[in-house]
Amino acid sequence: MSEDFDAVDVIRAKRDRHPLTTAQIDWVVDAYTREVVADEQMSALAMAVLLNGMDRREIADWTAAMIASGERMDFSGLSRPTADKHSTGGVGDKITLPLAPLVAACGVAVPQLSGRGLGHTGGTLDKLESVPGWRAALSNEEMFAQLEDVGAVICAAGSGLAPADKRLYALRDVTGTVEAIPLIASSIMSKKIAEGTGTLVLDVKVGSGAFMKDLDDARELARTMVALGTDAGVHTVALLTDMETPLGLTAGNALEVRESVEVLAGGGPSDVVDLTVALAREMLAGAGRTDEDPAEALRDGRAMDTWRRMIAAQGGDPDAELPVAQERHEVTAERDGVLGRLDALAVGVAAWRLGAGRARKEDPVQAGAGVEMHAKPGDRVRAGQPLLTLHTDTPERFARAEEILQDSYDIVDDVADASTHDLVLDRVSAR
Repeated sequence: MSEDFDAVDVIRAKRDRHPLTTAQIDWVVDAYTREVVADEQMSALAMAVLLNGMDRREIADWTAAMIASGERMDFSGLSRPTADKHSTGGVGDKITLPLAPLVAACGVAVPQLSGRGLGHTGGTLDKLESVPGWRAALSNEEMFAQLEDVGAVICAAGSGLAPADKRLYALRDVTGTVEAIPLIASSIMSKKIAEGTGTLVLDVKVGSGAFMKDLDDARELARTMVALGTDAGVHTVALLTDMETPLGLTAGNALEVRESVEVLAGGGPSDVVDLTVALAREMLAGAGRTDEDPAEALRDGRAMDTWRRMIAAQGGDPDAELPVAQERHEVTAERDGVLGRLDALAVGVAAWRLGAGRARKEDPVQAGAGVEMHAKPGDRVRAGQPLLTLHTDTPERFARAEEILQDSYDIVDDVADASTHDLVLDRVSAR
C-alpha cells in the first residue's frame, strides 16, 4: 500500500473532532501493522479516540481494517452450525468451561478462542492449564478436527487473527486508553468476526469486579458490539450481567475448574448454573436449535461426557487430581448476622495477590492459588464461621491478600439490608 496519508494528519483530524474517512482508517491500521506508523503516533490517535469518540461508521471501518490485517477462519465446512460466547471478564467468571461442552452436547459447535489473564480477571487458558496434560496450542487442522468430532474446543487464538489488534491492545494497556469504547468494541469484535462463528453471544459484565462499572457505559458497549456483529453478518446478542459479587464460590485457576466440573455433574452454585444455561439458550437460539434444552443436557450427563472428550482431545486427563495449594488461611465472620455484600474487585485482587493472576504477560501463575467463598450476600453467618479460605503456595502472600479483603464485605442484621442483584440486568439485540 502506498503511503497516501500522513499519520500526523490523521491524528489531527481526530484531535479536532472530525470523523476519520474509511481510507484514513484503512491506511493507519495497515501502516501501524507494518510498523510505518510508530507506537507514539498510534498512542496519540488512541487518546484522541478516547476523548472524542467515533461514530458507528468509523467503528465499523476500524473493525474491518483490524480484520483485514490478518486471516479469517471459515467453519462452513462443519456438519453443524457454530456459536461462540465472549465475556468482558470478571471475578470467578468460569462460565466458558461448562458452557462450551454444554452447547456442543446440544448439537452446536463451539470454537472458543481464548486468552490468558492479566490483572485480577483470570484467563480461561490459565484455568484449563491446571488440568494435567491439557494443552492450549492447537493448529487450525487440529481445531477443525476436534470441532467436527467433539463439537467444542477451547484453545489459544493464533497470531494470524487480527494482528493489528494484538499490537494496539498492548499499547492501550500502557497509555491510559483501555477505556475507549470504540477501541474495546473493535478489539473484541475484530477477533470474533475473523474467527468465523455464525452466532455470537456477548456477556458484558457490570459492576465492581468488571471492566465496565456503570450500567449505561456497559449498555453503550453492548449496543456497539451487537451492531458491529450484525453488520458483519454474525447473529449477535448481548446480556448485561452483574459483577458486583464474584460468580460462584471460587476465584482461582484449579479452584474454578473444580467448580465447573461440579456444574457439569449437575450441581454447583446456582448463579453459575443459571448464567451458563441463560447463555447456552441464547447461543442455541442464534444457531437455530431451539428444540434443545441445555438444562436437561446438564442433568442427563451429556454435557459432562462432552467435557471429558474435549479435555482428553487436547491431551488432558479428565480424571486427574487437580492441583491444590500448599497453604491455606481462613477469614472468619466477626459476628452473627447476614452477609450484606462481598466486593468482587477485592476478591479478584486478593486471588491475584495470592498467585492466581499475573501483572505482566510473561509472569507464571499458581494453579492452586485463589479465594474460596463460603457465603454469598443474603446468606446467614455465625461468629467464627469461615467466610473465605485463601489458597497459595507462598504463605508470605496472605498478609497482602487479607489487607485488600478487610473492607470487602459487611455483616448486617437483616436479609433486607443485604446488597443482592439480579444476575441478568439487560439484553441487547439488533433492532
